[in-house]
Amino acid sequence: MCEIIVAGFGGQGVLAAGIILANAGMKADLNTTWLPAYGGEQRGGTANCSVKLSKDEVGSPFVEDPDVLLAFNQPSFDKFEKAVRPGGFVFVNSSLITRETVRSDVNVIRIDATQMAAELGNARAANSIMLGALIGRLSLVPADKAEEALNEYFAQKSEKAAELNRRAFKLGMDHTAAEEADINGTRIVP
Repeated sequence: MCEIIVAGFGGQGVLAAGIILANAGMKADLNTTWLPAYGGEQRGGTANCSVKLSKDEVGSPFVEDPDVLLAFNQPSFDKFEKAVRPGGFVFVNSSLITRETVRSDVNVIRIDATQMAAELGNARAANSIMLGALIGRLSLVPADKAEEALNEYFAQKSEKAAELNRRAFKLGMDHTAAEEADINGTRIVP
């Protein structure tokens, strides 16, 4: 089982990234859960979600010691950094998070996601860049299943949004795909 926390401000697409990841897991015939948490105001307030991906039955959607953290902003990094289990992975949106981790027992992957998305034409596509970086680095689900889930999610909005987010996802994958990753000598496989 792989446990993931995706966290940032409302409006950054944090919950969308989690939904897309969970849907990609279902498309890959995995058992999945997605549990959102957000403040009273969505845009600009804090938001996070927990995702579990597993070949086995998932008993609870709660994540206490995640294998992976996708941190979109500084407050989320500050809040969840210490929760990641030793040997886990922390994906950092370095456009908005400037400090280094206080831990030496986790793998940190820095992605200038907001800046990269802005250069594509819309900073709000940073969530798709972060998701692409995650899939490119850890292969939690097959890339084609993640792309299919991403396309279905954004096609509901518009073809223009879908195209932008496909490009963002690919950019994120390309950013980390050259680096294979193990956790304590074992590939993370749900």
